[in-house]
Amino acid sequence: MSGAVFVAGTDTGIGKTHAACTLLHALRAAGHTASGMKPVASGCQETAEGWRNEDALALLAASSPPRPPYAQVNPVALRDPLSPHLAAAHAGVTITLPPLRAGFDALRAGGRFVVVEGVGGWLVPLAPGLLASEIARAWKLPVILVVGLRLGCLNHALLSARAIAADGCRLLGWIGNRIDPAMEAVEENLATLRELLPAPCLGVLAHGEAPDAAAARLDLAALAALFTTPGSPGLSEL
Repeated sequence: MSGAVFVAGTDTGIGKTHAACTLLHALRAAGHTASGMKPVASGCQETAEGWRNEDALALLAASSPPRPPYAQVNPVALRDPLSPHLAAAHAGVTITLPPLRAGFDALRAGGRFVVVEGVGGWLVPLAPGLLASEIARAWKLPVILVVGLRLGCLNHALLSARAIAADGCRLLGWIGNRIDPAMEAVEENLATLRELLPAPCLGVLAHGEAPDAAAARLDLAALAALFTTPGSPGLSEL
């Protein structure tokens, strides 16, 4: 089974990686081969093997074995923990889509389901004239929106959903992530999100819960309808 989805966030630091890793574990638990991908990552550490990003390494660790090469998972690794267009400028490079697409195609070549994690929010700039949203739009990927559950999440979630639709992308579903364990009126906020967002809730992740344990919280039915094709194995059993 081969397919892909783009994991976007309502902001920076709201748990896109946590949600993407949880999704990878859910797919693997259902018997599917899945790999994470972080096309662009800023805020990397230099190692003997080259620049490495904590989020990309987490996605790699959550991927099905045999795990792909790091360069396929994270084609553009930038040192500075800044917006990608600034981190790239500091490194003297310009981010373009073709190298990112090469890594994506290599991951899919093995029949893997690819969970592509964005960087920052939906409209983060990657280069002059290139926004992070263009990855999902150019590759025609359905979007899962991670909503960081904290004060202000309603506005951020609704604005993000509107921007996703305006860019011609399909919002497949959303995942709530309890990033603020002290948030008040959580259930009321979740009810509002379920009412106003134009896509189903795929699950709500507890604060601090490991992705492999949290995987059982996700409902993958929306993926089943999207990626099941006649004559090929799909997700109908999920």
